[in-house]
Amino acid sequence: MTATPPASEPFPADLRQQIEQAIARRGAAYVPRTRHLDADGRPRFSNRLALESSPYLLQHAHNPVNWFPWGEEAFTTARRLGRPVFLSIGYSTCHWCHVMEAESFEDEEIARFLNAHYVAIKVDREERPDIDAVYMSAVQQLTGAGGWPMSVWLTAAREPFFGGTYFPPRGGVRGAQRGFLSLLGALSDTFQRDPDRVGQASAALVQAIRQDMQGARTPQDAHGALPGVALIDATIDHFKRSFDHQHGGLQRAPKFPSHVPVRLLLRHHHRTGDAAALHMATLTLEKMAAGGLYDQLGGGFHRYSTDAEWLVPHFEKMLYDNALLVLAYAETFQLTGRADFARVARETCDYVLREMTDPAGGFYSATDADSEGEEGRFFVWSEAEIRRELDELEGLDGLDGLDGLASLDTTRQFLVHYDVRPAGNWQGSSILNVPKPDEAAWAALAGARARLYEVRARRVPPLRDDKILTAWNGLMISALAVAGRLLEQARYVAAAARAADFVLAQLRGPDGGLRRSCMDGQAGHPAFLDDHAFLAAGLIDLYETTFDARYLREALALAEATELLFADPAGGWFMSSDEQETLIAREKPAYDGAEPSGTSVALMNALRLGLFTGDEHWRQVAERGLRAHAEVLGERPVAMTEALLAVDFLADTPREIVIVWPDGAAAAAAPLLAVLRENYLPARALAGGPESAIEVLAETIPFVRGKVALGGSPTAYVCRHGRCELPVTDAAALAAQLR
Repeated sequence: MTATPPASEPFPADLRQQIEQAIARRGAAYVPRTRHLDADGRPRFSNRLALESSPYLLQHAHNPVNWFPWGEEAFTTARRLGRPVFLSIGYSTCHWCHVMEAESFEDEEIARFLNAHYVAIKVDREERPDIDAVYMSAVQQLTGAGGWPMSVWLTAAREPFFGGTYFPPRGGVRGAQRGFLSLLGALSDTFQRDPDRVGQASAALVQAIRQDMQGARTPQDAHGALPGVALIDATIDHFKRSFDHQHGGLQRAPKFPSHVPVRLLLRHHHRTGDAAALHMATLTLEKMAAGGLYDQLGGGFHRYSTDAEWLVPHFEKMLYDNALLVLAYAETFQLTGRADFARVARETCDYVLREMTDPAGGFYSATDADSEGEEGRFFVWSEAEIRRELDELEGLDGLDGLDGLASLDTTRQFLVHYDVRPAGNWQGSSILNVPKPDEAAWAALAGARARLYEVRARRVPPLRDDKILTAWNGLMISALAVAGRLLEQARYVAAAARAADFVLAQLRGPDGGLRRSCMDGQAGHPAFLDDHAFLAAGLIDLYETTFDARYLREALALAEATELLFADPAGGWFMSSDEQETLIAREKPAYDGAEPSGTSVALMNALRLGLFTGDEHWRQVAERGLRAHAEVLGERPVAMTEALLAVDFLADTPREIVIVWPDGAAAAAAPLLAVLRENYLPARALAGGPESAIEVLAETIPFVRGKVALGGSPTAYVCRHGRCELPVTDAAALAAQLR
């Protein structure tokens, strides 16, 4: 039996039993994440988080802190005891969350004080983005910045009165004048001695949060002009002024991939011919893929670069980053034909399929930056280790994969190509990177990379968050569907379809409604706006790749549910639905950060579905949404660059393209489909199928009606606003129509 955390009320017998049973169900292989163990290796303390499924919450299940999950029990307890609430928000692969856990939440003295004076709540921001958004707004109002771990002090009415991010445990640690323990004491004292001051602070903060998150409830002019391409032009000019012409990205550190909106730059170039916009996109992608930000052995991208050169990453890997970057690299390959961009997209997809895919088909969320207590340990190398492994490799006979490289030169060429030095390039070790990209050298070193990847796989790996999030799976479905189509990789398309089928079947509640996440087969909270929007976008992309109308119909159903659950009659959408928990504010997302906002993706979904269905309703939905955010877009369009993709789409004259072939002759349509792969057409709706399916498909996509395979040959139709050019059966003629 593990003990109740120190200075806590004794757990009721039934709660204690539930916790013990939950721990027992995890089996003999279960390793408690705590340094507080008894002589038999069992955890000394347990708390209510042991009953949760979130990997992040389970990480804290054996802290000496008496953690509660978010819920009425915690706030009822705070009211009963007359205490403030300490709210800690983070996620399972957050490095500084781990640091604060080790320094403060595993510190028995700090835990004892926290348990005696507060009710402590833990929240996984990935499971509850609504809670995260509310209290992130509070922290930003108070400090001017935000991040994780997020630390917020609340009243029992859920109203914040103080907040920040990471706090060192005590004064003097990391140069801090005041540590977490003394801050806990001061704020508890203020809460008890001066409730009026706390009430005034919380009231002012709640008002500021509501204004920040909800803004004006109605557009200034519901019939005013829609945001136009002038906003895109101004945004591109802003990025030109801030661009790092040596390393790509913006002139700053740290550098995030999302800081430069590559897909917007591509569309701007396509519309205007602006060569500088294309250069900004290609240089950024080239430098990111050459740096330590990119996993040169295993594929996939780390979270961000801590420096201006993309060399030293923060080593965690997030599913959403990799999904979005696959789209960027695949689309840029389509526009430029550059083989290196196709390779990076392939390697990143392969990484996800190999290391981040659940046996049932869904995609895991993230991997940690740390292993064996050190950030980056899994990924870095010493020169001596590489020499030892590759020298041994050179001694093997019959080695495949060196592609003509003289075996005795393999080690030397690897060290030069990947910038490995005796003294290392980071904390005495080497982060593999490519100062001088060379696709021939990359190909020649395939055997060496495979050997080192095999060696690395035997190291203690970073923790993986196996939670399956609907929104992030939607992004990855898009990535695999688009990459599969553009790179002619059927296995990516198959993986996208399998994931879509998994999410549509398994991430459902008892009422059939979409759920935010699942873990170990258990579906979690009701889904939010981004879950519906990202999944719908993925299904539209999957339809355009497979021509399986089931996916388009599912996307339409999700878009209709989005309107029912999240739409603001004034235009735009809320993060949470009317059926979900009422918090102190209800966010209308208006910021595209590392992930696009649900608003921006829902805007594009509405426009694409309007083009497919011919239903003016969807165009009106998009226009209301754009007008609702016109003020934000006008004042700071760089905050909603993903929404500008919808502005670009709306300003264009999108094409309606149909490829139809005789029954049983799908292979004969390959030359026409190849033309579509080779032509960058961001504003389009692509439909297709055998003649026997076309009239049935017309019930969902009216513009396919009447389209036939002329003379028994696969035929292409290119239309704008329902007016079609002459049907063509020749690939060159189709290419001419698309210019």
